[in-house]
Amino acid sequence: MSTTTKQTTLSQSVLDRRKALENRFPVWPRDTIAGHFRKACAQYKDRPYIYINDEEFTYGEVWDRAVQYAKAFIKLGVKRRDHIAVLMNNDSTYPSLMIASSIVGAVFIPINAMLAKDELRYIISQSDTQFLILQQKLKDKHHGVAVSELLNEADFQENSKLDQVICFENEKQDSVDDSFLTWGDFINESESVTDEELEQRWSESHYPDEVAIIMYTSGSTGSPKGVMLSDDMLLRAGYGTCMSRAIEDGRVTFAPLPFYHCFAIIEAIFAMSFVGGSFISALGASPLLSLQLMEKYKANDYLCVPSTLVPLLNHPRVSEFDLSNLFAMWCGAAPAPVPVWQQAVDVLGLTEIITGYGQTEVASSGVTTEIGDSLERISSRVGRPKLNGVSGLPEFNGSSVQYKTIDRDTGADLPAGSVGELAVRGVTVTRGYYKKPEETAKAIDKDGWLRTGDVGRIDENGYLQVLGRSKEMYKVSGELVSPREVEIVISNHPAVSQVNIIGVPDALTTEIGAGFIELKQGETCKRMDIIDWCSSRLARFKIPRHIWFIDSSEWPMTSTGKVQKFRLQEMAEEKLSGKNS
Repeated sequence: MSTTTKQTTLSQSVLDRRKALENRFPVWPRDTIAGHFRKACAQYKDRPYIYINDEEFTYGEVWDRAVQYAKAFIKLGVKRRDHIAVLMNNDSTYPSLMIASSIVGAVFIPINAMLAKDELRYIISQSDTQFLILQQKLKDKHHGVAVSELLNEADFQENSKLDQVICFENEKQDSVDDSFLTWGDFINESESVTDEELEQRWSESHYPDEVAIIMYTSGSTGSPKGVMLSDDMLLRAGYGTCMSRAIEDGRVTFAPLPFYHCFAIIEAIFAMSFVGGSFISALGASPLLSLQLMEKYKANDYLCVPSTLVPLLNHPRVSEFDLSNLFAMWCGAAPAPVPVWQQAVDVLGLTEIITGYGQTEVASSGVTTEIGDSLERISSRVGRPKLNGVSGLPEFNGSSVQYKTIDRDTGADLPAGSVGELAVRGVTVTRGYYKKPEETAKAIDKDGWLRTGDVGRIDENGYLQVLGRSKEMYKVSGELVSPREVEIVISNHPAVSQVNIIGVPDALTTEIGAGFIELKQGETCKRMDIIDWCSSRLARFKIPRHIWFIDSSEWPMTSTGKVQKFRLQEMAEEKLSGKNS
């Protein structure tokens, strides 16, 4: 089915495709990640599952690797409920490592590969990571060196449970810490573990409501929070994507998204496994390379964000490529105006485009627009609760989640159609943040309602309209940034007296950071001094692009002495428009 033409695919109605899914899964098969993939990889053994770095890996190969890695984990001493973190860019081993973690009953922790040393220090320690798999170097990030330095720090040794580091040696000229286990040696560990030993371990790990993944997301207090997601939540979310999008057997999805992000994990890695589909991974692919890959592998579907879609649509050679197999697109993470959607239809020949909305706490998307919705609706709404079929709940009309609006201050329910903070609950919604009981209690009430931190309304058709974030966070190319986290880093600069960070519109990344800084008396500083200070302490997407130095008298203050950030937004708009620059 990977070569299905656009015309043949479209001859199947949406209802027919959903019916095929219902026939394949007449009841919800509660399972673990490993249990699900064992069945999928047996059923689709010889089908391609991943296309990455000019290589193709079948379902059977992915499963065989997972078994090998699971045996190596057992030999290494990984026990049930131990924490295994992965710090790497997209790699063919990534899904197999996640499956292997499930086989041995461990908790899988994907870490953002763009993070700096100080950020890694916090997450590795706070997550109680015991086993870390890393790529030695990723672009300008020398993760091998950073982790080696952390291991020699007394504070890290005292606060961390890190026991073993497994290292991909991608820079042969650089030495690897003697305490690290090389990838080759890790693989060799698997040879002494029998199938019987593996099955015995696996037999102890069949409960799908245990935490399977802890995925870190930025927190409003500046400290990232580990979102705890169970096997069942993740699998229901992936199946819900198939049902809501009516994904057909063998779909080929182009997904140039990071594997450490829930968008890729749910909408590609998990969703495709329910239909024997495949996905093309090309993290950071240029518009030209994206077009080449979609043509080469006959992609049916495109997962993207506006900052990657627009350059592709505007590429001067876009019309040269045969994209006749492409008919579907999911563009999420940020809003896009009607002309962008219309251009996608005209240039790429799309017939099924949707957007959606969610967060890590909801196992990616909680709502999506419906196939066939008007471009006006797609541009102004983010969708309604996803159709989940047998994985949904009858009390939620077949969805896995339910949304409402509440008063931002009191938490009280608001009448239908009211503007308020969006709250969500359901079977794909996290039960809490790892080792953060106070933040969990603030975010999730006794009935399981999670405060999203977003302001919006639910219209008469049940569609959500997101109007902004109630907290002052912003997104850079789909990556959530906490202003407080950036403020803490910059405030430690010896010349800085006070700093406030806001998000401002940006044509390329949707939003970008902007900083207002008051210097200490007698100190001098330039914009690049601040940028350089941040570069070793923050991921690149968190570093503010705009820096403005102001005097103490210029801060817009409330009567109680607090900085009015909405006034800073107005000041930034004036500066960016050239009125006051």
